[in-house]
Amino acid sequence: MFGSRREEFGEDFVFGAATSAFQIEGVGDGRGSSIWDTFAATPGNVVDGSDGLVACDHFNRWPEDLDLVRDGGFGAYRFSIAWPRVLPEGKGPPRDAGLDFYDRLIDGMLERGIAPYATLYHWDLPSALQDLGGWQNRDVARWFSDYADLIGRRFGDRLAATATLNEPWCSAWLSHVLGKHAPGLRDYRAGARAMHHLMLAHGNGIAALRAAGVRNLGIVLNLEKCEPATPSPEDAFAANLWADVFNRFYLGAVYRGAYPAELVQRLEDFLPAGWEADLPAIHQKLDWCGINYYTRALMRHDPAGGLFPTTKVDGPLEKTDLDWEIYPKGLTDLLVEVSRDYTDLPIHVTENGMAEVPGIDDPRRVRFYEEHLRAILAAKAAGANVAGYFAWSLLDNFEWAEGYLKRFGIVEVDFATQKRTPRSSYRAFQELLRR
Repeated sequence: MFGSRREEFGEDFVFGAATSAFQIEGVGDGRGSSIWDTFAATPGNVVDGSDGLVACDHFNRWPEDLDLVRDGGFGAYRFSIAWPRVLPEGKGPPRDAGLDFYDRLIDGMLERGIAPYATLYHWDLPSALQDLGGWQNRDVARWFSDYADLIGRRFGDRLAATATLNEPWCSAWLSHVLGKHAPGLRDYRAGARAMHHLMLAHGNGIAALRAAGVRNLGIVLNLEKCEPATPSPEDAFAANLWADVFNRFYLGAVYRGAYPAELVQRLEDFLPAGWEADLPAIHQKLDWCGINYYTRALMRHDPAGGLFPTTKVDGPLEKTDLDWEIYPKGLTDLLVEVSRDYTDLPIHVTENGMAEVPGIDDPRRVRFYEEHLRAILAAKAAGANVAGYFAWSLLDNFEWAEGYLKRFGIVEVDFATQKRTPRSSYRAFQELLRR
Protein backbone atom coordinates (compact mmCIF):
# COMPACT_ATOMS: atom_id res chain seq x y z
CA MET A 1 0.00 0.00 0.00
CA PHE A 2 1.02 3.64 -0.40
CA GLY A 3 2.69 5.55 2.39
CA SER A 4 1.18 8.83 1.21
CA ARG A 5 -1.99 10.20 2.81
CA ARG A 6 -4.87 11.68 0.85
CA GLU A 7 -4.92 14.85 2.93
CA GLU A 8 -1.31 15.67 1.99
CA PHE A 9 -2.47 16.61 -1.51
CA GLY A 10 -5.18 19.04 -0.48
CA GLU A 11 -8.95 18.82 -0.36
CA ASP A 12 -9.45 19.99 -3.96
CA PHE A 13 -6.75 17.78 -5.52
CA VAL A 14 -8.23 15.55 -8.26
CA PHE A 15 -7.38 11.86 -8.40
CA GLY A 16 -8.42 10.01 -11.54
CA ALA A 17 -7.73 7.10 -13.85
CA ALA A 18 -7.12 7.44 -17.58
CA THR A 19 -7.71 5.55 -20.85
CA SER A 20 -8.10 6.34 -24.55
CA ALA A 21 -10.77 5.37 -27.05
CA PHE A 22 -8.78 3.36 -29.60
CA GLN A 23 -6.92 1.46 -26.90
CA ILE A 24 -10.00 0.13 -25.11
CA GLU A 25 -13.28 0.62 -27.00
CA GLY A 26 -13.11 -1.77 -29.93
CA VAL A 27 -15.27 -1.17 -32.98
CA GLY A 28 -18.52 -1.81 -31.09
CA ASP A 29 -21.56 -1.05 -33.23
CA GLY A 30 -19.38 0.54 -35.87
CA ARG A 31 -17.07 3.47 -36.43
CA GLY A 32 -15.10 4.85 -39.33
CA SER A 33 -11.59 3.68 -40.06
CA SER A 34 -8.70 5.50 -38.36
CA ILE A 35 -5.03 5.72 -39.19
CA TRP A 36 -4.37 3.21 -36.40
CA ASP A 37 -6.66 0.66 -38.04
CA THR A 38 -4.70 0.84 -41.27
CA PHE A 39 -1.31 1.05 -39.52
CA ALA A 40 -2.07 -2.04 -37.42
CA ALA A 41 -3.30 -3.92 -40.50
CA THR A 42 0.12 -3.54 -42.13
CA PRO A 43 2.42 -6.45 -41.15
CA GLY A 44 5.39 -5.46 -39.04
CA ASN A 45 3.94 -2.26 -37.59
CA VAL A 46 2.60 -3.84 -34.38
CA VAL A 47 4.92 -6.22 -32.55
CA ASP A 48 2.40 -8.99 -31.95
CA GLY A 49 0.44 -8.39 -35.17
CA SER A 50 -2.67 -7.35 -33.21
CA ASP A 51 -5.18 -4.56 -33.74
CA GLY A 52 -7.80 -2.51 -31.90
CA LEU A 53 -10.92 -4.07 -33.40
CA VAL A 54 -11.97 -5.56 -30.04
CA ALA A 55 -9.39 -4.23 -27.57
CA CYS A 56 -11.05 -4.26 -24.11
CA ASP A 57 -14.56 -4.24 -25.60
CA HIS A 58 -15.19 -1.12 -23.53
CA PHE A 59 -17.92 -0.11 -25.98
CA ASN A 60 -20.06 -2.89 -24.50
CA ARG A 61 -18.50 -3.17 -21.05
CA TRP A 62 -18.35 0.50 -20.08
CA PRO A 63 -20.71 0.19 -17.08
CA GLU A 64 -18.39 -2.36 -15.47
CA ASP A 65 -15.38 -0.18 -16.21
CA LEU A 66 -16.97 2.93 -14.73
CA ASP A 67 -17.85 0.89 -11.65
CA LEU A 68 -14.14 0.14 -11.33
CA VAL A 69 -13.34 3.86 -11.47
CA ARG A 70 -15.95 4.63 -8.80
CA ASP A 71 -15.07 1.69 -6.55
CA GLY A 72 -11.41 2.60 -6.73
CA GLY A 73 -12.22 5.92 -5.10
CA PHE A 74 -11.27 7.98 -8.13
CA GLY A 75 -13.16 11.24 -8.50
CA ALA A 76 -12.43 11.70 -12.20
CA TYR A 77 -12.06 9.65 -15.36
CA ARG A 78 -9.96 10.83 -18.28
CA PHE A 79 -11.20 9.33 -21.55
CA SER A 80 -11.02 10.26 -25.21
CA ILE A 81 -13.67 10.61 -27.88
CA ALA A 82 -13.00 8.67 -31.07
CA TRP A 83 -13.18 11.19 -33.91
CA PRO A 84 -14.12 8.48 -36.49
CA ARG A 85 -16.87 7.10 -34.26
CA VAL A 86 -18.79 10.37 -34.38
CA LEU A 87 -17.58 11.56 -37.83
CA PRO A 88 -16.70 8.47 -39.89
CA GLU A 89 -15.30 10.60 -42.73
CA GLY A 90 -13.71 13.08 -40.34
CA LYS A 91 -16.11 15.79 -41.49
CA GLY A 92 -19.61 16.07 -42.85
CA PRO A 93 -22.72 14.57 -41.22
CA PRO A 94 -22.18 13.11 -37.74
CA ARG A 95 -23.06 9.53 -36.88
CA ASP A 96 -25.89 9.56 -34.35
CA ALA A 97 -25.05 6.13 -32.92
CA GLY A 98 -21.54 7.32 -32.12
CA LEU A 99 -22.77 10.45 -30.39
CA ASP A 100 -25.31 8.38 -28.46
CA PHE A 101 -22.55 6.13 -27.13
CA TYR A 102 -20.72 9.08 -25.58
CA ASP A 103 -24.02 10.38 -24.18
CA ARG A 104 -24.39 7.07 -22.34
CA LEU A 105 -20.76 7.05 -21.22
CA ILE A 106 -20.75 10.62 -19.90
CA ASP A 107 -24.12 10.23 -18.19
CA GLY A 108 -22.82 6.99 -16.67
CA MET A 109 -19.90 8.89 -15.13
CA LEU A 110 -22.15 11.57 -13.71
CA GLU A 111 -24.52 8.98 -12.24
CA ARG A 112 -21.55 7.46 -10.39
CA GLY A 113 -20.20 10.77 -9.13
CA ILE A 114 -17.24 10.70 -11.53
CA ALA A 115 -16.06 13.92 -13.18
CA PRO A 116 -15.68 13.47 -16.98
CA TYR A 117 -12.30 14.68 -18.33
CA ALA A 118 -12.53 14.43 -22.12
CA THR A 119 -9.77 14.48 -24.72
CA LEU A 120 -10.84 15.22 -28.29
CA TYR A 121 -7.84 13.71 -30.09
CA HIS A 122 -5.88 10.71 -28.84
CA TRP A 123 -4.19 9.72 -32.12
CA ASP A 124 -7.12 8.12 -34.03
CA LEU A 125 -7.30 10.45 -37.04
CA PRO A 126 -10.04 9.33 -39.47
CA SER A 127 -8.48 7.52 -42.43
CA ALA A 128 -10.52 9.65 -44.83
CA LEU A 129 -8.65 12.72 -43.59
CA GLN A 130 -5.30 10.95 -43.92
CA ASP A 131 -6.23 10.37 -47.56
CA LEU A 132 -6.34 14.16 -47.88
CA GLY A 133 -2.91 14.59 -46.30
CA GLY A 134 -3.81 14.28 -42.63
CA TRP A 135 -1.73 16.45 -40.32
CA GLN A 136 0.39 17.61 -43.27
CA ASN A 137 -2.64 19.40 -44.75
CA ARG A 138 -3.38 22.81 -43.27
CA ASP A 139 -7.12 22.15 -43.71
CA VAL A 140 -6.90 19.64 -40.85
CA ALA A 141 -6.98 22.56 -38.41
CA ARG A 142 -10.38 23.57 -39.80
CA TRP A 143 -11.67 19.99 -39.79
CA PHE A 144 -10.62 19.67 -36.18
CA SER A 145 -12.32 22.95 -35.31
CA ASP A 146 -15.59 21.69 -36.80
CA TYR A 147 -15.23 18.44 -34.84
CA ALA A 148 -14.54 20.39 -31.63
CA ASP A 149 -17.65 22.49 -32.24
CA LEU A 150 -19.76 19.34 -32.62
CA ILE A 151 -18.41 17.84 -29.40
CA GLY A 152 -18.72 21.11 -27.51
CA ARG A 153 -22.34 21.65 -28.46
CA ARG A 154 -23.34 18.02 -27.78
CA PHE A 155 -21.44 17.26 -24.56
CA GLY A 156 -19.81 20.46 -23.29
CA ASP A 157 -22.30 21.22 -20.54
CA ARG A 158 -21.59 17.83 -18.90
CA LEU A 159 -17.78 17.81 -19.11
CA ALA A 160 -15.69 18.74 -16.08
CA ALA A 161 -12.68 19.46 -18.29
CA THR A 162 -11.79 19.14 -21.97
CA ALA A 163 -8.41 18.80 -23.68
CA THR A 164 -7.90 19.36 -27.39
CA LEU A 165 -4.93 17.08 -28.07
CA ASN A 166 -3.08 14.30 -26.31
CA GLU A 167 0.71 14.24 -26.72
CA PRO A 168 1.21 16.12 -30.00
CA TRP A 169 4.91 15.14 -29.99
CA CYS A 170 3.79 11.55 -30.59
CA SER A 171 1.32 12.56 -33.29
CA ALA A 172 4.01 14.60 -35.06
CA TRP A 173 7.60 13.49 -34.44
CA LEU A 174 7.11 9.86 -33.40
CA SER A 175 4.65 9.31 -36.23
CA HIS A 176 5.96 11.50 -39.08
CA VAL A 177 9.73 11.64 -38.45
CA LEU A 178 10.60 8.44 -36.60
CA GLY A 179 7.86 6.39 -38.27
CA LYS A 180 7.07 4.32 -35.18
CA HIS A 181 3.38 5.25 -34.92
CA ALA A 182 0.61 5.85 -37.44
CA PRO A 183 0.83 6.99 -40.19
CA GLY A 184 4.42 5.69 -40.06
CA LEU A 185 6.31 8.33 -42.05
CA ARG A 186 10.01 9.17 -41.82
CA ASP A 187 10.29 12.65 -43.26
CA TYR A 188 11.29 16.00 -41.71
CA ARG A 189 8.98 17.95 -43.99
CA ALA A 190 6.00 15.80 -43.01
CA GLY A 191 6.99 16.06 -39.36
CA ALA A 192 7.43 19.85 -39.34
CA ARG A 193 4.09 20.38 -41.01
CA ALA A 194 2.38 17.98 -38.62
CA MET A 195 3.93 19.79 -35.65
CA HIS A 196 2.64 23.16 -36.77
CA HIS A 197 -0.77 22.01 -37.94
CA LEU A 198 -1.38 20.14 -34.69
CA MET A 199 -0.71 23.36 -32.81
CA LEU A 200 -2.97 25.33 -35.15
CA ALA A 201 -5.69 22.71 -34.71
CA HIS A 202 -5.34 23.08 -30.95
CA GLY A 203 -5.76 26.85 -31.17
CA ASN A 204 -8.73 26.60 -33.50
CA GLY A 205 -10.24 23.88 -31.37
CA ILE A 206 -10.02 25.99 -28.20
CA ALA A 207 -11.70 28.89 -30.00
CA ALA A 208 -14.51 26.61 -31.22
CA LEU A 209 -15.04 25.07 -27.79
CA ARG A 210 -15.21 28.48 -26.12
CA ALA A 211 -17.67 29.71 -28.74
CA ALA A 212 -19.82 26.68 -27.92
CA GLY A 213 -19.79 27.67 -24.25
CA VAL A 214 -17.47 24.89 -23.03
CA ARG A 215 -15.47 25.72 -19.92
CA ASN A 216 -12.27 24.44 -18.29
CA LEU A 217 -10.18 23.89 -21.41
CA GLY A 218 -6.61 22.65 -21.76
CA ILE A 219 -4.15 20.53 -23.71
CA VAL A 220 -2.14 17.45 -22.71
CA LEU A 221 1.59 17.46 -23.48
CA ASN A 222 3.98 14.59 -22.84
CA LEU A 223 7.28 15.81 -21.42
CA GLU A 224 10.61 14.10 -20.86
CA LYS A 225 13.29 15.27 -18.45
CA CYS A 226 16.17 15.77 -20.89
CA GLU A 227 19.62 15.41 -19.37
CA PRO A 228 23.13 15.07 -20.86
CA ALA A 229 24.72 11.63 -20.71
CA THR A 230 28.06 13.19 -19.64
CA PRO A 231 29.15 16.64 -18.40
CA SER A 232 30.61 17.49 -21.82
CA PRO A 233 29.41 20.66 -23.62
CA GLU A 234 28.52 18.53 -26.65
CA ASP A 235 26.18 16.31 -24.63
CA ALA A 236 24.69 19.36 -22.92
CA PHE A 237 23.90 20.75 -26.38
CA ALA A 238 22.32 17.43 -27.39
CA ALA A 239 20.09 17.40 -24.30
CA ASN A 240 19.06 21.00 -24.87
CA LEU A 241 18.21 20.35 -28.52
CA TRP A 242 16.15 17.29 -27.60
CA ALA A 243 14.28 19.34 -24.99
CA ASP A 244 13.40 21.76 -27.83
CA VAL A 245 12.09 18.89 -29.97
CA PHE A 246 10.23 17.03 -27.24
CA ASN A 247 9.11 19.71 -24.79
CA ARG A 248 9.68 23.34 -25.68
CA PHE A 249 8.17 23.41 -29.17
CA TYR A 250 4.76 22.62 -27.69
CA LEU A 251 5.15 24.44 -24.39
CA GLY A 252 6.38 27.53 -26.21
CA ALA A 253 3.58 27.47 -28.78
CA VAL A 254 0.80 27.02 -26.23
CA TYR A 255 1.99 29.24 -23.38
CA ARG A 256 4.22 31.84 -25.10
CA GLY A 257 3.03 31.95 -28.69
CA ALA A 258 6.55 31.19 -29.92
CA TYR A 259 8.63 28.25 -31.12
CA PRO A 260 12.23 27.68 -29.90
CA ALA A 261 14.64 29.65 -32.09
CA GLU A 262 17.25 26.89 -32.41
CA LEU A 263 14.62 24.37 -33.49
CA VAL A 264 13.02 26.77 -35.98
CA GLN A 265 16.43 27.38 -37.55
CA ARG A 266 16.84 23.65 -38.16
CA LEU A 267 13.29 23.12 -39.43
CA GLU A 268 12.76 26.35 -41.36
CA ASP A 269 13.08 24.66 -44.76
CA PHE A 270 10.33 22.20 -43.80
CA LEU A 271 7.79 24.35 -41.96
CA PRO A 272 4.82 25.63 -44.01
CA ALA A 273 5.15 29.10 -45.50
CA GLY A 274 3.74 31.84 -43.30
CA TRP A 275 3.66 29.74 -40.15
CA GLU A 276 4.55 32.78 -38.04
CA ALA A 277 1.16 34.37 -38.75
CA ASP A 278 -0.59 31.44 -37.03
CA LEU A 279 1.09 31.89 -33.65
CA PRO A 280 -1.55 34.29 -32.23
CA ALA A 281 -4.29 31.79 -33.10
CA ILE A 282 -2.31 29.02 -31.40
CA HIS A 283 -1.64 31.07 -28.27
CA GLN A 284 -5.15 30.79 -26.80
CA LYS A 285 -6.15 31.41 -23.19
CA LEU A 286 -6.37 28.10 -21.32
CA ASP A 287 -7.73 27.07 -17.92
CA TRP A 288 -5.42 24.20 -16.99
CA CYS A 289 -2.25 22.46 -18.12
CA GLY A 290 -1.99 18.70 -18.70
CA ILE A 291 1.35 16.89 -18.44
CA ASN A 292 2.02 13.22 -19.15
CA TYR A 293 5.25 11.94 -17.63
CA TYR A 294 6.91 8.55 -17.83
CA THR A 295 10.71 8.81 -17.93
CA ARG A 296 13.78 10.87 -18.73
CA ALA A 297 15.97 11.11 -21.82
CA LEU A 298 19.73 10.80 -21.40
CA MET A 299 21.20 12.41 -24.51
CA ARG A 300 24.58 12.16 -26.19
CA HIS A 301 25.98 14.18 -29.06
CA ASP A 302 26.01 12.12 -32.24
CA PRO A 303 27.83 13.67 -35.23
CA ALA A 304 26.21 11.07 -37.50
CA GLY A 305 22.77 12.41 -36.63
CA GLY A 306 22.79 15.04 -39.38
CA LEU A 307 20.32 17.84 -38.78
CA PHE A 308 19.67 16.59 -35.25
CA PRO A 309 23.03 15.29 -33.93
CA THR A 310 21.59 13.65 -30.83
CA THR A 311 21.04 10.10 -29.65
CA LYS A 312 19.47 8.58 -26.56
CA VAL A 313 21.59 6.35 -24.38
CA ASP A 314 20.56 3.71 -21.90
CA GLY A 315 20.48 5.02 -18.33
CA PRO A 316 21.60 3.13 -15.21
CA LEU A 317 18.34 3.21 -13.24
CA GLU A 318 15.72 0.51 -12.76
CA LYS A 319 13.55 0.01 -15.87
CA THR A 320 9.90 -0.70 -16.58
CA ASP A 321 8.85 -3.57 -18.84
CA LEU A 322 9.20 -1.11 -21.74
CA ASP A 323 12.83 -0.43 -20.71
CA TRP A 324 11.95 3.11 -19.61
CA GLU A 325 13.97 4.39 -16.68
CA ILE A 326 12.05 4.95 -13.48
CA TYR A 327 12.98 8.53 -12.54
CA PRO A 328 10.48 10.25 -10.20
CA LYS A 329 12.74 13.26 -9.69
CA GLY A 330 12.19 14.12 -13.35
CA LEU A 331 8.50 14.65 -12.64
CA THR A 332 9.28 17.04 -9.79
CA ASP A 333 11.74 18.97 -11.94
CA LEU A 334 9.35 19.30 -14.89
CA LEU A 335 6.39 20.38 -12.77
CA VAL A 336 8.50 23.08 -11.14
CA GLU A 337 9.96 24.17 -14.49
CA VAL A 338 6.57 24.46 -16.21
CA SER A 339 5.06 26.38 -13.28
CA ARG A 340 8.07 28.68 -13.11
CA ASP A 341 8.81 29.27 -16.79
CA TYR A 342 5.57 28.77 -18.73
CA THR A 343 2.30 29.07 -16.83
CA ASP A 344 0.75 29.59 -13.43
CA LEU A 345 -2.30 27.57 -14.46
CA PRO A 346 -3.30 24.50 -12.42
CA ILE A 347 -1.33 21.49 -13.68
CA HIS A 348 -2.85 18.04 -13.91
CA VAL A 349 -0.51 15.08 -14.29
CA THR A 350 -2.84 13.51 -16.84
CA GLU A 351 -0.84 10.29 -17.34
CA ASN A 352 1.74 8.50 -15.23
CA GLY A 353 2.29 4.78 -14.91
CA MET A 354 4.48 1.85 -15.89
CA ALA A 355 4.41 -1.22 -18.09
CA GLU A 356 4.94 -4.32 -15.97
CA VAL A 357 4.97 -8.07 -16.48
CA PRO A 358 1.52 -9.68 -16.22
CA GLY A 359 0.15 -10.65 -12.82
CA ILE A 360 -2.31 -9.50 -10.18
CA ASP A 361 0.38 -8.78 -7.58
CA ASP A 362 2.40 -5.81 -8.90
CA PRO A 363 4.58 -4.48 -6.07
CA ARG A 364 6.95 -2.65 -8.43
CA ARG A 365 4.02 -0.71 -9.89
CA VAL A 366 2.78 0.13 -6.40
CA ARG A 367 6.24 1.48 -5.59
CA PHE A 368 6.35 3.38 -8.89
CA TYR A 369 3.10 5.17 -8.10
CA GLU A 370 4.13 5.89 -4.51
CA GLU A 371 7.43 7.44 -5.62
CA HIS A 372 5.73 9.61 -8.24
CA LEU A 373 3.04 10.74 -5.81
CA ARG A 374 5.88 11.78 -3.51
CA ALA A 375 7.45 13.59 -6.47
CA ILE A 376 4.23 15.58 -6.87
CA LEU A 377 4.25 16.54 -3.19
CA ALA A 378 7.86 17.69 -3.59
CA ALA A 379 6.87 19.81 -6.59
CA LYS A 380 3.96 21.34 -4.68
CA ALA A 381 6.30 22.15 -1.81
CA ALA A 382 8.60 23.89 -4.31
CA GLY A 383 5.75 26.06 -5.55
CA ALA A 384 4.35 24.12 -8.52
CA ASN A 385 0.61 24.51 -8.92
CA VAL A 386 -0.25 20.81 -9.22
CA ALA A 387 -3.99 20.19 -8.99
CA GLY A 388 -4.54 16.59 -10.13
CA TYR A 389 -3.11 13.16 -10.90
CA PHE A 390 -4.43 10.49 -13.28
CA ALA A 391 -3.05 6.95 -13.19
CA TRP A 392 -2.28 5.39 -16.57
CA SER A 393 -4.00 3.17 -17.14
CA LEU A 394 -7.24 1.94 -15.67
CA LEU A 395 -7.06 -1.18 -17.87
CA ASP A 396 -4.53 -3.26 -19.71
CA ASN A 397 -5.14 -2.23 -23.32
CA PHE A 398 -3.89 -2.06 -26.89
CA GLU A 399 -0.51 -0.46 -26.28
CA TRP A 400 -0.07 0.93 -29.79
CA ALA A 401 2.95 -0.53 -31.61
CA GLU A 402 3.50 -2.93 -28.68
CA GLY A 403 0.08 -4.51 -29.20
CA TYR A 404 -1.16 -6.39 -26.14
CA LEU A 405 2.29 -7.40 -24.90
CA LYS A 406 2.88 -4.48 -22.52
CA ARG A 407 0.59 -4.10 -19.54
CA PHE A 408 -0.05 -0.68 -17.97
CA GLY A 409 -3.35 -1.44 -16.23
CA ILE A 410 -4.04 -1.18 -12.53
CA VAL A 411 -6.79 -3.61 -13.57
CA GLU A 412 -5.77 -6.76 -15.43
CA VAL A 413 -7.70 -7.67 -18.57
CA ASP A 414 -7.80 -11.26 -19.81
CA PHE A 415 -8.23 -10.52 -23.51
CA ALA A 416 -9.56 -14.03 -24.22
CA THR A 417 -12.49 -13.64 -21.80
CA GLN A 418 -12.49 -9.86 -21.18
CA LYS A 419 -12.50 -10.57 -17.43
CA ARG A 420 -11.31 -7.60 -15.34
CA THR A 421 -9.30 -8.27 -12.16
CA PRO A 422 -8.04 -5.41 -9.96
CA ARG A 423 -4.33 -5.53 -9.23
CA SER A 424 -2.49 -4.62 -6.04
CA SER A 425 -1.88 -1.16 -7.50
CA TYR A 426 -5.65 -0.65 -7.84
CA ARG A 427 -6.10 -1.73 -4.23
CA ALA A 428 -3.38 0.71 -3.17
CA PHE A 429 -5.24 3.62 -4.80
CA GLN A 430 -8.49 2.35 -3.33
CA GLU A 431 -7.02 2.36 0.16
CA LEU A 432 -5.45 5.82 -0.31
CA LEU A 433 -8.59 7.43 -1.70
CA ARG A 434 -11.14 5.80 0.59
CA ARG A 435 -9.10 6.26 3.76
